[in-house]
Amino acid sequence: MSLEAAAQQLQQIQAELKSESIAGVKQNNDSQEIFRQWATFSIADEQYAIDVMQVKEVLRFTDITPVPGAPDGVLGIINLRGNVVTVISSRSLFGMQSSEIDNNTRIVVVEFDEQETIGILVDGVSEVLTLPESETDRAPGVMRDDVTKQFVQGVCYREEQLIILLDLEKMLTRFKLVEDESN
Repeated sequence: MSLEAAAQQLQQIQAELKSESIAGVKQNNDSQEIFRQWATFSIADEQYAIDVMQVKEVLRFTDITPVPGAPDGVLGIINLRGNVVTVISSRSLFGMQSSEIDNNTRIVVVEFDEQETIGILVDGVSEVLTLPESETDRAPGVMRDDVTKQFVQGVCYREEQLIILLDLEKMLTRFKLVEDESN
């Protein structure tokens, strides 16, 4: 094989590998491994993650305008470039005590139900992880309470740390139902 033919073959292989990694699938001897990306954040020294495709942006803490009569967990609203975004407390949603706002506190802005944008107040944002589905385990049967168990879709261990993988749709649908009942 000529040097030019080998270079073309190498370019073709690299292009195939790049397209496979973009799709989140890698092939190993007739088997496919599916990868998903997760945005990780902390709440009360625990690590949680949501599908990165649902995250629109991460904001530093900003003043939140309270909304009179809002249900528990709704901290208020913020103005995000002319759009009103409801901000909810992740700690309240998980049944935890509130904490002081510090330099690590962030608002994770997510797209929900293909049309709504909601901000989730978290203690800190960590990183984006790419995890093979084979490394994620089913949610354990014993959880802190049934409410939390409803939106935990799985867990994984990364560098000796447990990361709880959340189903954002279920989490926010449950929250939205509480919001709708209050009207």
